[in-house]
Amino acid sequence: MTKRKNTMMLGALALTLGLTACGNTSGDSASSSTSTTSPSTTAAAGKVVKLKMWGGVPPESGPQAVVDNWNAKNPDIQVEYERYVNDDAGNLKLDTALLTGQSVDLFVNYTGTALKKRVDAGVALDLSSYSDYNIEQKMGSTTKDWQVNGKYYGIPTVKSTFFVWFNKEMLDQAGLKVPTSWTWKDMQDYASKLKADKRFGLVQHLESFPDSLDSALTHDGYTKKDGSSNLDNPLIGTWLDTLNTMMKDKSTPMLGEQLTTKMPVETMFLKGESAMLNAGSWIFRNSNNLKDNPRTFKIAFAPVPRLDSNEQNAIGRGGLGDFVSINAKTANKDAAWKFLKWYADGGLLPLASGGRIPASKDANVEDALKLLLGENESTYDIPSLKYVLFENKTPTFTRNLPQQVMDLRREEYEKFFLGKQDTGTTLAAMVKRHNEYMKTTK
Repeated sequence: MTKRKNTMMLGALALTLGLTACGNTSGDSASSSTSTTSPSTTAAAGKVVKLKMWGGVPPESGPQAVVDNWNAKNPDIQVEYERYVNDDAGNLKLDTALLTGQSVDLFVNYTGTALKKRVDAGVALDLSSYSDYNIEQKMGSTTKDWQVNGKYYGIPTVKSTFFVWFNKEMLDQAGLKVPTSWTWKDMQDYASKLKADKRFGLVQHLESFPDSLDSALTHDGYTKKDGSSNLDNPLIGTWLDTLNTMMKDKSTPMLGEQLTTKMPVETMFLKGESAMLNAGSWIFRNSNNLKDNPRTFKIAFAPVPRLDSNEQNAIGRGGLGDFVSINAKTANKDAAWKFLKWYADGGLLPLASGGRIPASKDANVEDALKLLLGENESTYDIPSLKYVLFENKTPTFTRNLPQQVMDLRREEYEKFFLGKQDTGTTLAAMVKRHNEYMKTTK
């Protein structure tokens, strides 16, 4: 491909990914489509089909074992794993590879926002033509959170869980209990009591940082009854003010410092430099690696706190995750589909050691738990772990906002936490920009 063509395609990528992603609809399950004709051809008989799967998990944390297991039993279809970092730069790398025809046959989406961009760009395969795998029957009704225009452009493969990690020793020393239901005001109190010299009460992974905003707005709506933006919801102001107070009293790091230093929050928590960590289940791959992250304390768990004082209004991020799509441009769609079905139904089991529990009803959950804990079971508070993984009945949401909305609100709340504007100005700016965005998408 010429340099000029590459430049043109990348320009098209920027334009395409800037379009508004369509909202979820409840339409019929694409997994149970009536057509039995597959949408592709595979390599000629007798030839080895080579597939490349892109994902955000380091290969040594399970993906390499997954492809090794598959390759040993499927000499005709060989899979190679390519790791991309699940951040802005890494996702751009994947998007560029997809749009410029680089070797990508399957890829993992970690948010509905990222998926929608790729659907709009025409690089995620519509699975409607495959009728031999019922996604909703295998994974449950929350799979519909991942639909785009009522269709499936992949399969959600793991149970997605987000929670607060506690240094149980510090918690006990402060005389604090492991909560099962709490608010951000409670979190503020805990963080204040748990902070110490050279120790934060709470650190947060940036990927999870805005989850509480989406929890509140999923319940109350991103728009008001008149169709205007609801980004000035009072609960958003509560979130801003609570975290700002925590930053100023050094219960949690200043956001500016965290952004400029690329603060390794999971490492800080495991080293005892923070008593709490707000992140997802992927941290298990670090907490189970006692060689590189030695610790003597036990880890306990709690749901992410809510902004609303009314427990009945609680909604937490979670449900299903690791949504695996097939590249719509691959020449080996059938082979990719065969691998994807195997992967979703338990082939991904080696990833459980890093906190990724298979979602399929056909996967062995007991084996997943054994892999999750391994030889480290005694280093975790098992009752609280089981609560956040299996017993917490709080409804969940999957974040699937258009990237433009994610960006505009982040830009405004970053100004707030950097001290450049007050709460009222921040809320007004988010609303103004959100309303302007919605006008352009009508």
